[in-house]
Parts: sequence; structure tokens; C-alpha cells
Amino acid sequence: MNPELDLALERVIRAPRAAVWEAWTDPARFEQWWLPAPTLCRVDRLEVRPGGALVTRMSDDGERFAPHMDASFLLVEERERIVFTNAIDGSWRPVNPMPVPMTAEVTFGDHPDGTDYRIVVRHGDPAARARHEELGFLDGWGTVTAQLTDLAEKQEG
Repeated sequence: MNPELDLALERVIRAPRAAVWEAWTDPARFEQWWLPAPTLCRVDRLEVRPGGALVTRMSDDGERFAPHMDASFLLVEERERIVFTNAIDGSWRPVNPMPVPMTAEVTFGDHPDGTDYRIVVRHGDPAARARHEELGFLDGWGTVTAQLTDLAEKQEG
């Protein structure tokens, strides 16, 4: 990790990797945690494979859904690692996404209490990293990670 370009988050989720992986790969589960509540998520495409699309929409009223993320998975290692970028959309077209282009690496490891869950979000330059941090990276990604944790732990509980 390069602290000038990257932001990171780490949690121990008290559930097996299979449960955390399922929350990432099942569209019905993904919708439950991907956006900070009370915003609702709708998955248009969740093709968790290299070259697959990650396309979601969001709604604050449950009626009108606006585009949220249009990204591509770059690497998928089952129950180990997911890498995706919003710099290439779900149709493999280069884009200039708002608010910042990024590549996210999510890793799933064994931990005595469940799953060692780590995220590194890489940015192309220090300004993009700073912008993402100013926009609330830790709050936003921290909130959705807490929601993912709740979902995975309830699944196992």
C-alpha cells in the first residue's frame, strides 16, 4: 500500500469466509449492504468474474433509482480476493467516473474469530486520494463494511 495514493480499511468479521464471500457474490445479499442505509441499492449486474460487470443503482425514496456504480471486475479468486475498477465500465469502456477513479482490492483471509476482511482502494494521484478521503471514504466504506458484517454474522448466527 502506498499511503500517498491509497486508502485502506480492515475488519474482523465474526463469520466464515464463505458467508462474507456470499454477501459479495449474491445480488440479493449485495443489495442489503452495498450502500449506507437508508439509501437503497438495486443490482443491475453482478458478474463476479474477471471481466464481469458491477452495475448498481441507488434510491433515497425507494421509487426513483439513479446510477451509482458502473465498474468491471479485474480479478476474482474465489473466497480470497476481488479486484474491481470504476475506470472501466461494465461494458469495458474507459470512463472518467465521478467522484474519483479508483481500483479496489478486497481480500478475505482466515482469522481465529472468522474472516480477516481488508480493502485497499488505489488512486492514480494524490489529489484523487485526497478527494476520496475528503468525501468520507472512511465513513462510507466503514458504514457499508459494518452492514456487510451484520449481514454475514446474522447469516451464521
